Amino acid sequence: MSRERIVRALARTAAALGLTVAAFAATAAPAGAAPQPMGQCTTSSGVVLAVDFSHWGGPVYRACGTTPTTGYELLNQGGWATTGTGHDGPAFICRIGYSGYQGGRQFPTPQQDDCVLTPPASAYWSYWHADPGQNTWQYSQLGAMLYKPEPGGVDLWIFGATNVEGTEGKPAVTPDQLRAHNTQPTGGPAPQDTRTAKPPPPNVNTGPKPENPPPAAPATTPPPPPLPPAASPTAPGSPSPSVSPSESIAPTPPAGAPAAAAPAPGPQVVEAAPAADAEHDAGSYLPAVATGALVLLIGGAAVYAAKRRRRTE
Repeated sequence: MSRERIVRALARTAAALGLTVAAFAATAAPAGAAPQPMGQCTTSSGVVLAVDFSHWGGPVYRACGTTPTTGYELLNQGGWATTGTGHDGPAFICRIGYSGYQGGRQFPTPQQDDCVLTPPASAYWSYWHADPGQNTWQYSQLGAMLYKPEPGGVDLWIFGATNVEGTEGKPAVTPDQLRAHNTQPTGGPAPQDTRTAKPPPPNVNTGPKPENPPPAAPATTPPPPPLPPAASPTAPGSPSPSVSPSESIAPTPPAGAPAAAAPAPGPQVVEAAPAADAEHDAGSYLPAVATGALVLLIGGAAVYAAKRRRRTE
C-alpha cells in the first residue's frame, strides 16, 4: 500500500472516531422527560418513580414522570441524577441522587464505591417494576436505558444485596404503597367557579325589576349545648369518681379478644416534588471520550508525520 493511501486511511479512521465519540457523548447525556407533581400520575397515566434511600437513613422518595419514557430518563429529570460506572458506562446505574435530599448528593458516595468497576451483588442499585394493577414486584430483566415503563406503573430502585434472579433482597415496600390510586389527575390549577353570576351585556332588556322582593329569612338562634350525661349510681358511702375533661377512658376489650397488632415498621414514603435538575456527573463516560480524543491525537500526529516525510523526499 502506498503512503498516500495510508494517509487517507488514517484520516478516514480519525474522522470516523471523532464522529463516534461525539455521538456517544451526545447520547450519554440524560434526556429530558417531563416531571410532574404526584397528583398528575393516575392509575392509567404517568409512571411513579421511587428510590429507597433507607440504606443511608433516608426515606423512600417517589415522583411522577410522563410516559412514554425510559427508566434512565426518569432518573435524570426533575432534580434526579445518576452516575454510571467507568467499566459499563452510564447505562449501569452506580449512584443516584435527588436535589431535595442531602443537597443532591449521590449515593453510594465516592468513599463507599468509586464506580470504576461493576458493583458487587452485595451492594448495588437493583431495578424493580410493577405494572398497572399489580401488587408484586418484578426484578428488571432490562437496563434502565432499554426499559420503558407502562402508564400507571411503578419503578423502584433499592440498594443492597440482591441476587441476579431477584429472589433475594426484595423491596421492603409494596407497589400499592407507592403507586397512584386516583383515576383523574389532581393537584392542578383550581377550576374556575362557574356559579358566579356574570353581569348582563349593556343595552339588553332583562325584564322589569321586582316590586316586592321576597322577605329575608328569619334569624335563627343556635341550639343550646347538650347536657352532660347523668352519672352512674354509686354504692352508698363510696366516693364519686371524678374524670377531668382532658382525660378519656379507653373501651375495655371483651375477654379473650386478641390484642391489636402493632403496625409493621417500614421505610417512610415521601413525595419528591419536581425540583431544579441536579448537576449531572458526566464522569461515567469521560474515559471513553478521553480514549477517543487520544486516538484522534495519535492519528493526527501520524498523518502530519507522513505528510512531512513525503515533502522531504
